[in-house]
Amino acid sequence: MKIKILLAGALLSAAGVSAQTSSPYSMYGYGIIGDRATSLQSQMGGVGYAMNSGRQINVMNPASYAAIDSLTFLFDLGADVSMLWSKEGSVKERSTGGGVNYVTMQFPICKFMGGSVGLIPYSSVGYAFGNEIQHGVLENSGSGGINELYLGVSGKYAGFSLGANISYDFGNIVNDVFATPVSGGQTKFEHVMQVRDWNINIGAQYTARWNRWNKLVVGATYSPRKSMRGKTFVTQQEATQESRPDTIAFMRMNDKYFTPTSIGAGISYTFEKNYRLMVEADVTWQQWSKAPYAALYGPDDVLNQKKGELISAGMDFYDRTRYAFGVEYIPRLRGSYGQRISYRLGAYTGQDYLNINGNKVKETGVTCGFGFPTPEGKTMINLGLEWKTRSASPQKLIGENYLNVTLGVNFNEVWFWKRKIR
Repeated sequence: MKIKILLAGALLSAAGVSAQTSSPYSMYGYGIIGDRATSLQSQMGGVGYAMNSGRQINVMNPASYAAIDSLTFLFDLGADVSMLWSKEGSVKERSTGGGVNYVTMQFPICKFMGGSVGLIPYSSVGYAFGNEIQHGVLENSGSGGINELYLGVSGKYAGFSLGANISYDFGNIVNDVFATPVSGGQTKFEHVMQVRDWNINIGAQYTARWNRWNKLVVGATYSPRKSMRGKTFVTQQEATQESRPDTIAFMRMNDKYFTPTSIGAGISYTFEKNYRLMVEADVTWQQWSKAPYAALYGPDDVLNQKKGELISAGMDFYDRTRYAFGVEYIPRLRGSYGQRISYRLGAYTGQDYLNINGNKVKETGVTCGFGFPTPEGKTMINLGLEWKTRSASPQKLIGENYLNVTLGVNFNEVWFWKRKIR
């Protein structure tokens, strides 16, 4: 079993995270930003800053890794399927997306330290639509995203724990525009963003117990604002067999594109005796308004921006905020199989970072899910549902409704245990 888990993790890490969104809003900026939540956390509204059970991997706060015991190895694999219903005026659309969402592992380092490694999505892009223009048709499509390959470590002492994730961020964001005039022929403009960067996320938690059944945890995370590394360019290609793409604009991303200052905080309470009840509330703030996103110009415009056309416009963002609440309940910890199933509910709301011609984008969602223990009782299969709406204001743009089905398998293996031979 252990060898199979490691092989699966290695193969999926090499292949990369493949889950894709399906939203026209993802054509702006870096696409739809993720929150590093596993399937269990997604079923509880995406909370996790104050979660440290030691039985589930919590990438949202790296300080939680120290909660693992010295004989446990965790492996968590998640996937989802999304169904989107969108409406703009009287025009309605329906689309689907999904795939492997994340793969993570957690392991003990010593009695007071734990570590984790994995691959999670930072952002995702996926859309396709078209519209008529004067003397022709424009078709837009996009795909890709940014992935985080991270390595984290944390340590604990006297109720306090401190941890950090160092990540290698990589991925390609591709935005295509196909221009087809009524006179015939077609021209493809492709805007590509290739990110090859690093990042850091620091976390802290404090756990207070006043008896063996009650636990209160407060947690916080911090990521600094930093310049994004990589390159971005635009190519133009005519729709003929002999045509090759020509690069008409190019820019290094250093000091022109930035990731934001990010702060997250949460508080959780757990009661665990014959049954288990856990509730948590989180808040996230990301200062995208101070994270520049530069304009990309054609080669002549580098010397004189008054010449030629703007190839890719720069953007101003809004600060991103998110408020989440979640609850988990297990009727009986050592009862029948039905009593050991975990029941989860959650909700969240917040403002996205996108600024679309002065319009703000709001997201609101409700979640639910179940944790089904395997017969041996430690490995958990997490199945959940999420209903999410996305809308813009003050101008009514595209209204979106999502139904997401999430599936995660959290393998809990006992390692480093030497059985006595009698």
